Amino acid sequence: MPIINVTLIEGRSQDDKRALIEELTNAAEKAIAVPRQSVRVIIWEVPAAHFGVAGVPKSVS
Repeated sequence: MPIINVTLIEGRSQDDKRALIEELTNAAEKAIAVPRQSVRVIIWEVPAAHFGVAGVPKSVS
């Protein structure tokens, strides 16, 4: 059973997350020939203040 973990800065719509889950499931099904019922996708959303890029929190940039 593949488990795909995704970390995103919070703020995306439910529709965007639903689409991401579907596309990641499709990709796993195609790439490693697993039944889609066995694919798990977990989205971890973090506040921009807890996500740093190049030493700076995204909430600042």
